[in-house]
Amino acid sequence: MPDSASDLLVARRRKLEALRARGGTLFPNDFVPSATTGELRVRFDTMDAEALEKTKPAAQIAGRIVGIRDFGKSAFFDLQDRGGRIQVNVKRDDLADDFETYRNADIGDIVAVEGTLFRTRAGELTVRARSFRVLTKSLRPLPEKWHGLADTEIRYRQRYLDLIANAEVAGVFRKRAAILQKIREYFIEREFIEVETPMMQLLAGGAAARPFVTHHNALDLDLYLRVAPELYLKRLVVGGVERVFELSRVFRNEGVSTQHNPEFTLLEFYMAYADYRRLMEITEDLFGALARHVAGGLRLRWGEHDVDLTPPWERLTLCDAVRRYAGAEERDLASRDSLRAFATGRGVELDPAWGAGKILLELFEKFAEHRLIAPTFVVGYPVEVSPLARRNVEDPEVTDRFELFIAGREMANAFSELNDPEDQRRRFEAQALARASGDEEAQPMDEDFLLALEHAMPPTAGEGVGIDRLVMMLTNQSSIRDVILFPLLRPPA
Repeated sequence: MPDSASDLLVARRRKLEALRARGGTLFPNDFVPSATTGELRVRFDTMDAEALEKTKPAAQIAGRIVGIRDFGKSAFFDLQDRGGRIQVNVKRDDLADDFETYRNADIGDIVAVEGTLFRTRAGELTVRARSFRVLTKSLRPLPEKWHGLADTEIRYRQRYLDLIANAEVAGVFRKRAAILQKIREYFIEREFIEVETPMMQLLAGGAAARPFVTHHNALDLDLYLRVAPELYLKRLVVGGVERVFELSRVFRNEGVSTQHNPEFTLLEFYMAYADYRRLMEITEDLFGALARHVAGGLRLRWGEHDVDLTPPWERLTLCDAVRRYAGAEERDLASRDSLRAFATGRGVELDPAWGAGKILLELFEKFAEHRLIAPTFVVGYPVEVSPLARRNVEDPEVTDRFELFIAGREMANAFSELNDPEDQRRRFEAQALARASGDEEAQPMDEDFLLALEHAMPPTAGEGVGIDRLVMMLTNQSSIRDVILFPLLRPPA
């Protein structure tokens, strides 16, 4: 028996050569399954042994061998396909020459089986093989004791092995696909149009984030991978596309962690003749519809937290959150100087260029954000930190904006859109000053977008929802890497 990794590789290649010597086509592409293992279970799981023996239902399946129990002239193996797993029984007397083909098969091989269904003495639904073929020889063995593997980075780097070995992982990504499909259905049913906007942009606008830079050789022009699709979607609203959404890949040149991946999926949608309060209602309804669809109800477990998505969700102002969780008094929030003194006293490091709004936001993020477990809409964001949001009529120093937090994580950002081109120009100018002072996440001056606003954008509300975090919540995953098939990782040493 081979006793090392190199011996195993040699043994598998010898089996490949043995299959070649038997004749026929190696790596054939002429077998078509008549059903998946899941379909067979749906149709025949309720039939008892006597009924199966009488009717002998035919099975023509293909998939990967993921387990073998060999008894010499007879063997059982588990075959896995997209529908699940089913047991297969192979016997020398049933297979004749094909039994020698089976002897050259290994765990990991893709095989084709034709036969009939029966139940073993233990009651297991099983295919009694009448023919057996190796469709693809696996030249490398699957890792042993995969479920106990401690090195999660190997799981992420070789996701295909993770999917083969762990049905729960495959289930997460099936749910992710169901979530995306349900989102599309939700908005299309409400007369939204799905669009695609540029991923390479002349200006990286629409979010406070540091962009990735690329270069177009033919035009000798630097371009940016988009940090958000927002400014293009609002151009479409100007053009009369009154309800629009995009499920987009966005790129932000930031750190890699269990909560952040530089490339991620963002839902953005815009609705004319609506305000941010209307989007609160839509968000509650959308999240509820998704939870019922993939999690079976509105009460979820996310890590150490129980989350109840039953509306209405709490509304909390940014100032009230800082009062409640940072212990600020009214006098501490009265001015930039008092905010700076309070924050410094609480050990918060501040940039000298920050205004009152940025200091307030820093206090919120340090002391309050992680404590918002139940779904909470935080409102009353200062203009200073909301360069694209409409001013509140009653208090022009803040905007008609909310951010949604669940289990201490930001889940969505929305606001009534700023459609006054003169106010937007002043906001961009303030952002340009911040950028000149070293803020690499400040918004650039976008003259083309201002030109679009001068052609009149109707009153509009827009929202962005991080899809990866949403999937994390709905599938109870603690790391963003567990909901992205191929997360960005440092190169192996």
